[in-house]
Amino acid sequence: MKIALKLLGLSLLLLTFAAPLSAQVPDNIMMDAGEEDQESDRPLDDIVEKRTVAEKRVLAYDHIREADIFWEKRVWRVIDTREKMNLPFAYPERPLFSILMDAAETGEITVYSVEDDKFSQRLTPDEVKAMGASVDTITTFDPVTYEEKIEIVTNDINPEDVKRFRLKEIWFFDEETSTLQVRILGIAPLLDVKDENTGEFRYEQPMFWVYYPGARETLARERVFNFKNDSVDATWEDLFEARFFSSYIIKASNVHDRRLQEYLSGVDLLLESEKIRQEIFNFEHDLWSY
Repeated sequence: MKIALKLLGLSLLLLTFAAPLSAQVPDNIMMDAGEEDQESDRPLDDIVEKRTVAEKRVLAYDHIREADIFWEKRVWRVIDTREKMNLPFAYPERPLFSILMDAAETGEITVYSVEDDKFSQRLTPDEVKAMGASVDTITTFDPVTYEEKIEIVTNDINPEDVKRFRLKEIWFFDEETSTLQVRILGIAPLLDVKDENTGEFRYEQPMFWVYYPGARETLARERVFNFKNDSVDATWEDLFEARFFSSYIIKASNVHDRRLQEYLSGVDLLLESEKIRQEIFNFEHDLWSY
């Protein structure tokens, strides 16, 4: 009994002296980790950490047989970011152009040349990077020696210079479901080209084509601004699939492969665009008798 009490006392004595020594090590480790992870310890700029967008999975399109396509029409549209409904496209925090450009430069999505709109020629990430920045030389003066120096600077594209996007899509009637459906095939940002001397707008040119079905995974991980409810984590993939944007038709498949602006202008161009839209809208209704 005495031996057991002595052993118990010795154990308590060792724990008493060992506890302060062992407590010093976690304190030092926590201090070092706190200095390294200072940026990651920022307070949460929200009520809860939202993971809906990050964990979202994209649903694959329904399989459609060629024999079930009763009718189809290829249409090209333009989305103007200056329209009220399209303001999320130019959201300063994360505009759509920046999303597409970053994904193309990192190789996350594959983009294609604008030589045609059939996605025939791929562009490498290096080609996209060269397209997205221009090299210029400027003259500077050393404030100490007053010597003149020539420096090379890189000018990145300002997302505000991309005010419109071109869409290529196919409208088709599926006999299996007896419904008129639409699939977006491509998205092309249109860059404003300005005069180097005056800075005035000269024309706009498409930069590259993004194959939309291959970019759905990327667009589904990018949150889009919601006008009415900040808690609804809608994504760019949701926006395009729900067709929550305003646009107008600039071309429909025709025998001469011409755009509307090649033979129409002004009000006539807008009326013809609306006429094509109305014809597509009425096609499904004309198949039924009431």
